Amino acid sequence: MSSILDLEIFVRTADSGSISAAARALELTPAAASIALKRLETRLGIRLFARSTRSMRLTEEGRRYLESVRLALATLAEGEQALKQQTEGLSGVLQLAAPSDFGRNVLLPWLDDFKREHPHIQLQLLLNDRHADLFRETVDVALRFGVPSDSTLVALPILPEHRRMACASPAYLERHGTPQNPAELSEHSALLYLRNGRPYNTWRFHREDETVEVEVSGDYLSDDGEVARRWALAGHGITYKAWLDVAEDVRAGRLLTLFDDWHGESVPFNLLCPHRVQVSERVKVLQAFLRERCEALRR
Repeated sequence: MSSILDLEIFVRTADSGSISAAARALELTPAAASIALKRLETRLGIRLFARSTRSMRLTEEGRRYLESVRLALATLAEGEQALKQQTEGLSGVLQLAAPSDFGRNVLLPWLDDFKREHPHIQLQLLLNDRHADLFRETVDVALRFGVPSDSTLVALPILPEHRRMACASPAYLERHGTPQNPAELSEHSALLYLRNGRPYNTWRFHREDETVEVEVSGDYLSDDGEVARRWALAGHGITYKAWLDVAEDVRAGRLLTLFDDWHGESVPFNLLCPHRVQVSERVKVLQAFLRERCEALRR
């Protein structure tokens, strides 16, 4: 029977592609981690990794074995968690990545409530509009808008029917007029932000069987989606944001939505995990909590 530590070293090495990185994560020396991997391979009678002087990769046998090991470790962790929950409720570390705008303005106060409900959970929050690599970074789950580009990720739905919408402050519309249809956006100042390193300047709308794409432009561009929202609040132009990012501003009258007879781009809101075995009870409870909060803001 292989030790749990040997199996953990195997998984960490497979995920990082580096024995040294796995050793650091488990607070071991690289030599100790290397010995553990060799011990595991000797017991199994197979090579788990193909090694060279510059890299190491999983063999076909290693890939097949990896999923079994993940499942075994996850089952053990869930068993330990279940025992703890019987006496103290949910506990452990929950590492969560989220978009900057939604994270700062919507998620933070929600997480305060979540923490009060589950005081033994340790929250670790990463806010960034750059998508975290769930296979390589120290993140358990990530909140993301849109359809996942990586089909291997597990998507837990939070708000499947969710869209972007064009909106602006009352002051901007009073000064510059209110566009009556999406095509008129080209005559207005667009507040742009970067997506995947490029300006997001093609805004899509549809109505029944009609779809339009509008190329927009403006003097304001940021690498942070929250900045575009703040520029809109300041009256600098029109922004095209996910409904959850602007819902409270619209309800308070700080922003007004445009073209309510048109639908903006669909951006399903999901909680993503790298593997189904990592959908722990903590993640399930967080998903249910976020679904309830987001449904309350649904338009």
